[in-house]
Amino acid sequence: MPWGLIALALGGFGIGLTEFGIVGLLPEIATEFGVSEGTAGILVSGYALSVAVGALALTVTVSRFDRKKVLLWLMVLFIIGNLVSAVAPTYSLMLTGRIIAALCHGAFFSVGAVVAADLVEEKKKAGAIALMFAGLTVANVLGVPAGTFLGQAAGWRSTFWAITAIGIIAMIGIAILVRPAHTNEASGVPSLRRELGIFRRPQALASALVSVLTFGGLVGAFTYIAFTLTNVTGFTEAAVPWLLLVFGAGSFIGNILGGKAADRSLNGSLLAILAALAVVLVAFGLMAAVPVAVVVLMLLLGTVGFAAAPGLQLRIMNVAGDAPTLASGMNIAALNIGNALGAWLGGIAITTTLGFTAPLWVGAVLAVAALLVLLGAVAAQKRAKPSDSEPQQSGVMAA
Repeated sequence: MPWGLIALALGGFGIGLTEFGIVGLLPEIATEFGVSEGTAGILVSGYALSVAVGALALTVTVSRFDRKKVLLWLMVLFIIGNLVSAVAPTYSLMLTGRIIAALCHGAFFSVGAVVAADLVEEKKKAGAIALMFAGLTVANVLGVPAGTFLGQAAGWRSTFWAITAIGIIAMIGIAILVRPAHTNEASGVPSLRRELGIFRRPQALASALVSVLTFGGLVGAFTYIAFTLTNVTGFTEAAVPWLLLVFGAGSFIGNILGGKAADRSLNGSLLAILAALAVVLVAFGLMAAVPVAVVVLMLLLGTVGFAAAPGLQLRIMNVAGDAPTLASGMNIAALNIGNALGAWLGGIAITTTLGFTAPLWVGAVLAVAALLVLLGAVAAQKRAKPSDSEPQQSGVMAA
């Protein structure tokens, strides 16, 4: 395994901590800056929206440059953003720091996924992407408790100083361990024009839609899962963090297994995973009042949901032809749009007569929709002439 993948995963871990580590510290931050809980929450929602913007806008901007140098400059941006947050004397400056750090989030994973795939042979590409994203899933598991513990023990600013230090270590690791990446210059065609051509490719757009629906279904259910666990299953509030840890463990396992499955059969594994996600969400909706079943389903939901991530990333890069960088950014943006869509629809649904299980059913519907879109895309791919599909399959290899 190339050591460069470890450096990329560490960068992903730091970025994941930036996104999730603040959640448990919002009360302290709100008190210090004298803002309401809702205003403090913008530090989270504003970050997510900035991720989606950066995933496309910043990726387009840097698509013509050497990818290793891009990753290093993105880590510089990440470090600056967290430094600003750590020393911010006002809420506005704190939000500015969050936005700066968030802009590099999407672009880092967009470019990093292409670099990770380029570090290994063809049959191991999805696994390499999964390893890089493992940093994000570990942060998902540990980010909130670790960031909260440190912030409560030494002040909330200490969490951002720690994240800044992780960013510096990751940047040094990338500089030393990641081999120089290829630029996007080829065949005398401006790379930016070639990258933007992805928006004219139906398969790339279909893959992005599958990502929106898949993570819309997962996040739509997960956002309100604490309400389900306490009001339907009957768990105490003290048990919720442990159940979330079960979900987080499943997400880590699923990310690794999903990468291995995608390397064996990309479309086949994604179809199976999306079908399994729909089944798990339906089962959760039906058995939400059964504590033992819910514990198992929390593990399965994390495993199946995140098993789709590496395959979704690799598929859009494959069908993008010679525009893998922007394709990767498109997928990161799609995942974050799905997060917002799922949370919004789940919030509407929870007020219906279905109550606290409604987000699970919304998630199941979105998962089925993702499966149907992917089935249609795969069928269209099979109908395409070999000469049309051949360049698409070599896209990641040329990255």
